[in-house]
Amino acid sequence: MTQEQSAEQPRWTTPPVLERESELHAIRRALDDLCGTSPDGAGTRHGGVLAFAGPAGAGKTTLIAELRRQATERGCAVLFARGGEQERQVPFHVVRQLVQPALASMDDSERREILGHWYGIVAPAIGLTVSQGVAAPDPQGVRDGLDWLVTHLSVRNAPVLLVLDDAHWADAESLTWLTAFAARAEELALLIVVAHRPEELLADVAGLQALAERHGARPHQLTALTTTAVAHLVRGALGDDADDTFCREFWAITGGNPFEVVELMAKARERALRPTEGSIPQLRDLASAVKGNGLVERLETLGPSTVRLAWAAALLGSGHSTELVGAVAALGEAQTADAIERLHDARILTSLHHIRRGKVVEFFHPLVATAVYRAIPAAVRVAMHGIAANALIDAGHGPTAAARHILEMHTEGDPWVVQQLRQAARDNFASGAPDAALRCLTRALREPPDVEDRAQVLFELGSAGLFYDPATAVNHLRAALEEPKLDQGLREAVSYRLAQALAHVGQMGQATDLLAEEARRTTSARTRLRMQAEQFKWNAVRVDEEDSPARSRLLAQFAKRLTGRDLAERHILGLRAWDSVMRGEPAAQALQFAEQALDGGLSWTDQDFGFEVPVVVALTFMYGDQPGRAEELFHKGIAEFEERGWRGAHLSFAYTLLGYIRYRRGRLAEAEDYVRNGLQIANRVGQNIPAQWYAIGTLIETLIARGDIDEAQNVAEAYDFGKDFPKAVVYPDPQAVYGKLLLAHGARDQAERHLAAAGRRLDRRGSRNPAWSPWQLDLALAQAEYDPDQARATADAAVTRARVFGTASAKGQALRVAAATDPARAAMLLHEAVEHLEQSPAAYELAHALIDHGAALYAEGNLEHASRQYHRGLETATACGADALATRARTELGAAGLRPQHPQTAAQDTLTEAESAAARHAVRGLDNAAIAAELRLDEHAISRLLSAVFAKLGTDRTGLSRALGG
Repeated sequence: MTQEQSAEQPRWTTPPVLERESELHAIRRALDDLCGTSPDGAGTRHGGVLAFAGPAGAGKTTLIAELRRQATERGCAVLFARGGEQERQVPFHVVRQLVQPALASMDDSERREILGHWYGIVAPAIGLTVSQGVAAPDPQGVRDGLDWLVTHLSVRNAPVLLVLDDAHWADAESLTWLTAFAARAEELALLIVVAHRPEELLADVAGLQALAERHGARPHQLTALTTTAVAHLVRGALGDDADDTFCREFWAITGGNPFEVVELMAKARERALRPTEGSIPQLRDLASAVKGNGLVERLETLGPSTVRLAWAAALLGSGHSTELVGAVAALGEAQTADAIERLHDARILTSLHHIRRGKVVEFFHPLVATAVYRAIPAAVRVAMHGIAANALIDAGHGPTAAARHILEMHTEGDPWVVQQLRQAARDNFASGAPDAALRCLTRALREPPDVEDRAQVLFELGSAGLFYDPATAVNHLRAALEEPKLDQGLREAVSYRLAQALAHVGQMGQATDLLAEEARRTTSARTRLRMQAEQFKWNAVRVDEEDSPARSRLLAQFAKRLTGRDLAERHILGLRAWDSVMRGEPAAQALQFAEQALDGGLSWTDQDFGFEVPVVVALTFMYGDQPGRAEELFHKGIAEFEERGWRGAHLSFAYTLLGYIRYRRGRLAEAEDYVRNGLQIANRVGQNIPAQWYAIGTLIETLIARGDIDEAQNVAEAYDFGKDFPKAVVYPDPQAVYGKLLLAHGARDQAERHLAAAGRRLDRRGSRNPAWSPWQLDLALAQAEYDPDQARATADAAVTRARVFGTASAKGQALRVAAATDPARAAMLLHEAVEHLEQSPAAYELAHALIDHGAALYAEGNLEHASRQYHRGLETATACGADALATRARTELGAAGLRPQHPQTAAQDTLTEAESAAARHAVRGLDNAAIAAELRLDEHAISRLLSAVFAKLGTDRTGLSRALGG
């Protein structure tokens, strides 16, 4: 190179960013908002989502680099990650890049302090620990834990910039989390910036792009550079004397693609190419060597060792240590260093320092990495993937890191491959990545495993797909049962899991038939009992069960001789308690079985036994007028779910049913909050799933009780509630709830039709408890206007059933409705209803009965007593959040000329001194008359005191001692 040529070399090391003024302005504005320095921001920090889209080489990474530089200069913490073409199937690859640098400077105690109770759930996903062999969290639990972690980092290190480059190559698990989390960017003062290629846009990236648009920032589409911009760059790099023809040809050859422009300029400088028209032929030759086949040919001129190292780097993906890359390329330390130097000079790859891995290899641009990877001969590529898998295992990276390479290998029946894939699947499950686990196990089955291991692999594969693809899980588990080498223990485990899978696809009949067949095969009495327990469980939710009463009789016979010595026995006792409730047998009997089931413990997170029986045992207490005890059990279940990271359908059920308990207690506002939370979780899990059915019906019933009929209708319409009903037993019964909604709207004929149909169906099953499904009570109200005689008969039948069940709330509710069908006896029936409901925790029903009683007494001319009942009803309805009922009481009081009093609402859970005294005497076994004598009050006052006690503590008289801690 001559002195003159040297003088013409560029005046800058890094080419300037041209024709990206709007993007740079958007970056500055977003950083101003993030840092609270916006001219109109008054020092308030604001986050958001910013997206850049453009084809390969359009300059996205350059903009990202400029963004990171400016953010760092302004004191922002930067969380950065880049998607990798070879790492798309590595779960949480992007997440780990984002959070590991922030956690690397902390010791283990600091990390545990930050993560708190999320540590065991999130740590495997972010690479802090490996699987501990406990029950795996569900994906939503891991995502919630990641929300916690990144929220903490955002608050601790504010302002924070989170950047994802090459999002089109990001793993699905990371993108699913980030798309949901990005909605919180504004409130956290967190700026999320995403760059991707639109031609390779995945659904998850599209979600991020849509989110950016909702934040008022359409993705910035990067276009090719103009001839003017290219000429400016060329003259800056090759000299001001570059002629126009040369510059136009430079633009034509590169298409204005910034990456190709920069690479071609570098080659032109390297060759000391004069920027004149006469050099255009050489320029074209250089261009062919910069990309595609030309790049590959240029690589091959660097020697076989250098080629192997480039292949190894492309195959491993970005960010791996030079030692590992050299090992896969079968090169020594000196050869590796020499090859990296050659590749650096050729602008193919280089080495950088990584905070944890030391020297790592990075390609100059993803386009180069893609070209190199695709240039590896197919057979060599497969072999190198095998070498990479072994090298990663030997280097301590574990089966999960090796799995993506094993997936690219040929199937050879290698036990080592099967072993590594099975372990990788377990690790992926522990990380909350079931799809990745399924890929590993599917590949392990294709290897194939040894005959002795095939049934186990099929079992693991079926178990893996149980909640995510139950139909395919059924096929795998059936295949496992047909394997010739299947020991008895594994056969039993497969049978239980297959029954679960069949139940998940709505084949309850096949599930129970399978269990019956397996029970006949076994020689173990304990196994047979466990099989029977599973049959009882799945038959209990079958709408097509041929003979439910026969099953109930058999269940009763089993329960008589069981003591609850193991989990199978306790499950049968729990199911007996629930069956007793459903059939409307005496509540005291149901509660006795429930207590037996709990004696010895019931886990809510036992993956083999499921959570269904603990749920129905808790609900037995609710229907038995001990909702406070039911709440204790549900809180225990929620704590178990959250500890395990089960924050999907399981948690949805728990919150919904906890809301249902609050509804039964008359705490309607709290009930609505709980149920909406349960519905929100169910919506995240999927559509038309059981958790959603439970939540929708419970929410509609709660809204009706609150008097918000329009909102109840909105919920029904939003979910097409009433158009079809599920093929499984759901509570509250969906068709009965729909009939109740129709009745609330005044559509009596339609209401009667649905309520009668629900009644016929439930009666066939032997489900006759009006406390469980009050369809008879609503049907009587629907009939009252046009067929009063039939309405009375329907209500009287419900009262008879309620008296058999025996709880105060059931009797009181039935009597209240019976009064509505029999005006002549209304005051008498309502007097009895109030007496019963005062002995129950059902505050909403008490409020309703009191107001109805006040109306009946007013109609008889008993104004003083009517006023007292109206005022008590108004006070109770107000405390319950039953707005429409309270409005009705005020209106009727006003119409009767009785001045409404200001409701005196006590704290909902704290007993007054008088209430405590009355409760203590009641625990001693004194009746109301004896308590009145002890406290020198009248019996009516004692009834009111104890009514408040029962409502606050969530129990009736029989459970009062335990509720008080006795």
